[in-house]
Amino acid sequence: MTEFVLVPGAWLGSSAWDEVAERLRAAGHGAHPLTLTGVAERGGEEPAGQQAHVRDIVSAVEDADLRDVVLVGHSYSGIPVGQAAGRIGDRLARVVFVDANVPVEGGSFVTSFPGGGEVAEAVTAGGGFWAPPGPEDLDGQGLTPEQTARLLAGATPHPGASLTEPAALPRPLEALPATYIKCLLDWPEPSGTVAELLTGDTWELVEMDTGHWPMFSQPDELVRILLDAAAG
Repeated sequence: MTEFVLVPGAWLGSSAWDEVAERLRAAGHGAHPLTLTGVAERGGEEPAGQQAHVRDIVSAVEDADLRDVVLVGHSYSGIPVGQAAGRIGDRLARVVFVDANVPVEGGSFVTSFPGGGEVAEAVTAGGGFWAPPGPEDLDGQGLTPEQTARLLAGATPHPGASLTEPAALPRPLEALPATYIKCLLDWPEPSGTVAELLTGDTWELVEMDTGHWPMFSQPDELVRILLDAAAG
């Protein structure tokens, strides 16, 4: 049995994975959706930095004594997931980056994201938080009106410190067994950093014909890809 630890991207809590987690459990696997510190139902806690999110993920694995772990990071959370993967030792089976940012030693979300300067300005304007998207930001992402409404209902301001704190990689990303899922409606090509990692022997690319939030728009296809990744 594989244990899937599911980490949502910016603004979202564990409920973003409800449909995916239900299907993984029905297939006989463990599913552990996380809400990171300072987001969603944990939004009343102190503003969290990126390393707090790394600790959230590592603690979820170690406190439950999970083995044969597939860490799944969506969007922003690829950055803490990529670091946590190097800290859980032989518990790790694979990492899956879902249309995700990846950590760069000493870099942050705002330094690696193409619109990072605008994000930093938005965080300042938001009093230290990145405001969640509006309906117009989800246009063209393959979402039904119902899926859009559900996504927006669960979105809360994201702690800005997690977007500016630098990454610290305990293990080179190129050494990780990894699957990168590129969602083609969001942007058709992986970033340069990801493209370089995909030239190695341990990373594979899988494409989805959907937008940036496949756990909402195509949960069945996403689960199929996750199960294939876990099977090796």
